[in-house]
Amino acid sequence: MTATLWFFVFVQMAMGGSDTLYHHEGTERLAWRPSQKTELRLHGVRNLAYALLFAMLGWSEPHGLFAMALIALMAGELVITLWDFVEEDRSRHLPATERVLHTLLTLNYGVILALLVPWLWHLGAKPTALVPAYYGWISVLCAMAAVGVIVSGLRDLAAARRCDRLVRPDPAGLCVALPGRQSVLVTGGTGFIGQRLVAALASAGHEVIVLSRNRAKAMALGNPIRIVTDLGQIAATARIDAIVNLAGEPISDSPWTRAKRQRILRSRLKVTRDVLRLIARLERKPVLVNGSAMGWYGLRGDEVLTEAGDARPCFSHEICARWEKAALKAEALGVRTVLLRTGLVLDREGGMLARLLTPFEFGLGGRFGTGRHWMSWIHRDDMVRLIIHAIATPALRGPLNATAPEPVTNRRFTQALAAALHRPALIPVPAWPLRLVLGDFAEELLLSGQRVVPQAALTSGFRFDYPTIDAALREIVGAHRAG
Repeated sequence: MTATLWFFVFVQMAMGGSDTLYHHEGTERLAWRPSQKTELRLHGVRNLAYALLFAMLGWSEPHGLFAMALIALMAGELVITLWDFVEEDRSRHLPATERVLHTLLTLNYGVILALLVPWLWHLGAKPTALVPAYYGWISVLCAMAAVGVIVSGLRDLAAARRCDRLVRPDPAGLCVALPGRQSVLVTGGTGFIGQRLVAALASAGHEVIVLSRNRAKAMALGNPIRIVTDLGQIAATARIDAIVNLAGEPISDSPWTRAKRQRILRSRLKVTRDVLRLIARLERKPVLVNGSAMGWYGLRGDEVLTEAGDARPCFSHEICARWEKAALKAEALGVRTVLLRTGLVLDREGGMLARLLTPFEFGLGGRFGTGRHWMSWIHRDDMVRLIIHAIATPALRGPLNATAPEPVTNRRFTQALAAALHRPALIPVPAWPLRLVLGDFAEELLLSGQRVVPQAALTSGFRFDYPTIDAALREIVGAHRAG
């Protein structure tokens, strides 16, 4: 093989590895999406084919039938790739970076075929033999690439087998507490919590209005909903029974630079002011369920916190306090207002847990810092059910802790996640580099927490489907089907 051909082979290795790590395992998290079962199977088979190709090219010179078999293998890989393109377009929306990378991979593979097939065809005329060969560092790289794609291929095939256990029933069951046919306006309906809430309401036959600046993203929700890009598009005579205000800049997707802090706060206050103006115009007043977070309480160590607890200053408290203060102005308009002090919302489709699943599944997980800080959490389906409960329960108003009744320490959480995945959790993340790189972001979100209990929810009669961390994580990873 010529140096030119090896160059294009190594480029293919590098681009394929980047696509797998960044897109498939990173941003898209294909292994945890049951809709991608066929795509995962295709990736698994293709990766195993690549493993055979890399191993044979790096450590042998194939003659006769072995050379012909490699040509057939490469033709089969091309068929799988074309099938994969069709499956991807059918089952998901690819980000622009993935589309570009797939195009480059295809073009590069075409160059490899043009250079490699004539050489293999020439070798095919020789007597059948697999002649051992060693090309120094080239052989070593081929061996490393073969091992990598074997691991990736087996992982994809195992994930495809798991997909059937990840399919959930119709989300309409999350709305059984909401009687009749209600009209609900959701801001932040394309977010992690909002998507599941919108799906549940629409599936249950309720009228759903979603406020979104990105109409295309909102249309991807795939439900019979009304989309508005501005609340001024809603008439004063419109019937709206409830408003769920969840919109705001994500708080945990990047470090808290000064500009990020401003976006976090301003985005929440702006949408809330717009909601208040809408409520003032509406002839019939709705109930308002407004977002907040357990960060309202500040950093409190081992102290057990109910809705009656006080607060300690930090950035998380400032966000929540100002957001709640703005929302409570609705009370003066005669509107019952509920303030959702949300904990860590757990599900495989987003949030903190989605970012942890891959490292934990590969046995690379562990506690943050000492692991003694508290994590108050809630399963996403229980979060949706609690929002519905808040709408349907007239006695609820003011702060409502949206957390499961059994908060856990970070050490206990990592043990439970590792157990659900049947993996060890032996690689802790030291506190000092997190503090050095992320500052207050790490201190407030990763290394400290609150021990919050949902007293108001339990007193009002709400019952959690997932009250314990073990039950929640088993359902999320497909180790247990909720009954």
